[in-house]
Amino acid sequence: MENIIEVTSLEKSFADFRALKDVSFNVRKGEIFGFLGPSGSGKTTTIKILTAQLKQSSGSAFVLGVPASRLKEEKYRKKMGVITDNTALYGRLNVYDNLKLYCDLYDVPAKRIDEVLQMVNLEKESKKMVSKLSRGMTQRVTLARAFLHEPELLFLDEPTSALDPVNTKHVYEGLTRLKEKGTTIFLTTHDMVEAETLCDRVAFLNNGQIQLLDAPRKLREQHGDATLTVELNNGTSAIVPMGAEGAQQLFNYMSLNQVVSVQTNNPTLGDIFVEVTGRALS
Repeated sequence: MENIIEVTSLEKSFADFRALKDVSFNVRKGEIFGFLGPSGSGKTTTIKILTAQLKQSSGSAFVLGVPASRLKEEKYRKKMGVITDNTALYGRLNVYDNLKLYCDLYDVPAKRIDEVLQMVNLEKESKKMVSKLSRGMTQRVTLARAFLHEPELLFLDEPTSALDPVNTKHVYEGLTRLKEKGTTIFLTTHDMVEAETLCDRVAFLNNGQIQLLDAPRKLREQHGDATLTVELNNGTSAIVPMGAEGAQQLFNYMSLNQVVSVQTNNPTLGDIFVEVTGRALS
């Protein structure tokens, strides 16, 4: 499978502080790749290197088949969408006119504006001045702008940090539709539920180093205890092992019509992160 991003032995230092330490990973075409870690772990620094906003101290970073430093060239910028903490909007313009400017820039038909506003649940707010919007609404306009040209590669840095659950769900659905159309998404977040919902693979970043990388399901299986919890209709629960012995126990409960629910005892991504790094996400 083609790699859209290839990072090898990436390092970044600011004076005596090493923000990134020998970071290596790849991102496959058409996947949502989660880059997970607490504040200060190096997530935003990595995005800024991969989008040519910063230069690495050593190592290599290739994006769209070229060194990341070349992404300032217009032909590559038009293939990308970037949402970071410094992605500005024009406060004196309304929502629609902000997006219309980017339609003109990317040669996108204006009818696309209605589509992206629906993706972020802002269809009824198109005439509002951006300077009058709440933080969450502003974040959704910024997301809509990144969705406009259906980029080949989309970088999202904590994209739902200011959103309520309803609007977060809208954004998740929009990202899923973009992925289905072929967009590769690089997502940084400290929200493990978000990562489990969206990501094909995740990397755990801690103190500037990747400590684990795999599909969320595989990570949960690898760190699980190979048991099931069976909730019974008498208000109690039973722990049964995976395999033939547990299957027989479960069959016995079910044949007596005692089973209310069955769930695996695999840990969450947050549990695994704490286990591997010794740190809580915050």
